[in-house]
Order: sequence, then C-alpha cells, then structure tokens
Amino acid sequence: MSRHPDHEDAAHAALRRVRREGRWWWVQAWQSRRIWRWALLVAVTVFVLLALFRRPLANWFWNEPQVEQLLDRGDRALAAGRLTAADGSGAREWYQAALALDSDRPQAREGLARTGQAALVQAGAALDAGDAEAAQRALALARELQVPQRDADAVARRLRDHRQGGAGIGALLGRAESALQAQRLDGSEDSALPLFQQVLARAPNHLRALEGREDALSDLLQQARDAAARGDVAGAADRVQRARGFDAGHVDLPASEAALNAALEARVRDGQRLLRRQRWQLAGDAFQAVLAVRPDDAVAQRGLQQVVEALLAAAVRQAADFRFDLAGQALATAEAFGASERQLVASRQAVAQARQAERALTAPATPHRRREQAVRDLLARFEQAQARGDILSPPGSSAYDALREAQALAPRDARVHAAAQRLVPATRQCVEDRLRENRVQAAGACLEAWQALSRSGGQADAGQRLGQRWLAIGSERLGRGDVAFAQEALQQAARWGVSPTAAEYQALQQRLLAADPLR
Repeated sequence: MSRHPDHEDAAHAALRRVRREGRWWWVQAWQSRRIWRWALLVAVTVFVLLALFRRPLANWFWNEPQVEQLLDRGDRALAAGRLTAADGSGAREWYQAALALDSDRPQAREGLARTGQAALVQAGAALDAGDAEAAQRALALARELQVPQRDADAVARRLRDHRQGGAGIGALLGRAESALQAQRLDGSEDSALPLFQQVLARAPNHLRALEGREDALSDLLQQARDAAARGDVAGAADRVQRARGFDAGHVDLPASEAALNAALEARVRDGQRLLRRQRWQLAGDAFQAVLAVRPDDAVAQRGLQQVVEALLAAAVRQAADFRFDLAGQALATAEAFGASERQLVASRQAVAQARQAERALTAPATPHRRREQAVRDLLARFEQAQARGDILSPPGSSAYDALREAQALAPRDARVHAAAQRLVPATRQCVEDRLRENRVQAAGACLEAWQALSRSGGQADAGQRLGQRWLAIGSERLGRGDVAFAQEALQQAARWGVSPTAAEYQALQQRLLAADPLR
C-alpha cells in the first residue's frame, strides 16, 4: 500500500521544522555562554578602572569647568593691569587657584609667567613716574613669580639709581618751580625750562615736572605773542624757536607761529611804506628784521636791495654837493645792509672824484701858465691812451682817468669839454663791445663812464640790456652750480633797472631759492 504524496510532504516539513528549532536552541545556548564570558570580562575591567582612576575621572567631570573659569578670570585681571590683590581678585591669585586644582595645566603656569613680566613693566613705568615705592612693590611681585634674574636685576639697578638721585630730583624740581614763579623761563641754566628738562631726563613721566614744563612753555609762548604784537619779530621768533626745542607739539605753538607770521608781514609792509617815503635807514631795518627770521622772503630781499641802491645813489648825490659826511654815512649804511663790493667801489670812486673836484675848486689859484701846462699834459695823456685803446683801463693810465683829472683842474675848459664829448662814443661803443663778448662786469664799468661823461639818451636802454645779460649769464652759471654769481646777477640786474617783477628776474630768483633754500 503506497503513501500519498501530500502526506509525505507534510512529514518532511515537520521533520525539517524540528531539526531547525533544535539547532536554534543549541546556537542560542552556545552564544549565551560567550556573551556571559565577555560581559563578565567587561565588568571586571570597568571595576578595575574605576578603582584605579576614580580621582582623575572625578576631577575631569567636576573640576574642568571651574579651572577654565579661573583661567578666564586671571586673563581678564591681567589685561586690566590688576596683577595682585589682597582680596584674591588679582591675576596671580586666579592663576594660582587654577594651578591648585590642576597642577598640570600649562595655561596657569604661562599666566603666572606673563603676570611676572607685566610686573616688571609696571615697575619700569613707576620709576619713570618717580614713584619708587610702587616700583619696589612691582619688582617684589616679579621676583616672587620667578621672572628671569637678568631682567629683575636691571630694574633693581634702575630703582637703586633712582633712590640715590631722588634727593637731586627734588632739589631740581624745587628750583624749577621757583624759577617759574619768578618768570625766569629760559635763557640760563638756572631758569625754569632747563631745570624741568633735567628732572624729566631722569624721570620722563614725572607728573609735576611735566605740568611745570607745560606751564612754563605756555608763559613763554604768551611772551612770544606779546612781542609779535609789539612788532618785535626777532624776540617773538627767538621765543617760538626755544619753545619748539622743548616741545614741538605744544598746544599753543600754532597760534604763536601764526602771530609771528602776521608780525613779519606787517614789518614787510612797514618797510615798503618807509621805502616810498625815502626813509632808507628805517626801511632797511624793517627788511633786515624780516630776513633775520625768514631769509627766503623774496619781498624783503627786493626791498633791502632797493634800500641799498637808494643809499648808494644818495651817497653820490651828497658827494656831488660836497657833503662828504652824509655821503660817508650813506655808504656805511649801505655796506651794513649788504651792498656788494662792486657797488661800493663804484660809489666810492664817485665820492673820491667829488673830493678831488672840491680840492681843485678850493685850492689857491694856480698860476695860469702852470695850469695851462697841466691841462695840456693831461689832454696829451688822454690822446695817447685813446690811441692805444686804453679807454677805461688800466686804472690811472686810461683815457678816462686823464680826462677826469683835467675836468677837476679845468671844468669849464672848452678843450676838456670837447675831449669828453669825443670819449662818449668810445664809452658807448665799449658797452656794446663788452656786451657782445658777454663781459658784463666790464660792460658795467663802460656804462658808468658813459653816464659820468654824458646824460644823453640811450643809457637807460643800455642799462636794461646789461641787466638782462646779467640774468642770462647768471642763469647759465647757476646751472653749473655757481650760486654766488647767480646772486650777484640778481643784484646787478636790479641795479641796472630790471624790474623785480620781470619774468626773467622771477625765474632766476625761484631757481636760486630752490638751489639754496637757506637764503
């Protein structure tokens, strides 16, 4: 009897389920034994770790936030400059508290080191301010925090030197304050500003010395402004310069400099007004006062040059009237105002000729025969020199010199007058020839002779051309670095009638100022 296939399939399925379920229980049993072994091992390990590291773990869970808080407070106290405090709020105390909770924390040790360095800085600042006690306390804190010995010893030496000189500082400060009370501000070693400066050289941040110097400088600059208001530009400039030497950033310095500049401008205007009124001495004094303070003032330079030229012309006029004392005074004043040697030589020659003419007029009457012979001899010398071409040189042997002697001896003699008229074209031609040769100094001498012999037209034009040639040559020589010649060129150009406002004059003057800014 055969089995039904469905019955066999059901039996096989049941058998497979029994086998599968039985295997699962065996697997579960085997795995359960491994789990318990590993669980037991882990439990033992955790127990041992807790027993061995219970304190560090506790510190990690409970102290870490507190340490960080202490370090943060220490940083804030250090930034505020509160290095130590009896109530525990100083940087040192906060860092030490953090170190007590965690002795291995490097941030706490670094904070203490930074606190020690800050204590050294505070000690130096206290010494600068003259507070020896504060410096001593800061130095003691730095040593307690174990700063480098070399740094601490350097501050200690400064503290020792400060204490040794402390009595000297006090004495200096007392003398300085007494001098300030007496308004002895500057000008001697025992005045207020030098004494305050000595105190500050030893203690740069000494409060009383700083305040005293500030008061002294304010008083000195007030004196400068008062002097400027009186027109005393030299006194005002001297006080401003001394104040700037002590403190170039003083709050009153700009106002004082403005007052000085206004006074200088007023002196220039005074000089120009006096120049128009022909009060040469006072005008020259005004321009010289401005140039003593501001050497590059172009207006004052031109004004002083005009004063010099006016004085030299006045000297020649006074000599022509035989007023030689006044002529000598005018020459001396012109020399004091900076007249060039060439200008002085020309004017002195004119004065000497006037003296010679005076002697000829006031001398006892020369016998007619002797005078006639002397005139003929001089005219012969004149003819010989003119034939040789010695119109103006050599001195003493020239045709011009012989003619001037003849004019002094016989000023109304027709022959002398005729000789002078014959020499006029030669002097005029001499001017042209020397200009073509660019010999401006020789051309000037020829022009002077022309002017002395005749007052005919053409001399002004020749003077203008001579002045322009001076400027051209002066510009060329300045390009080669000859500043002295360029300066003389400006003077000669003005002397021969070139206006200081002319373009060529202004151009050379600006180049000269740029090449020599101290003028």
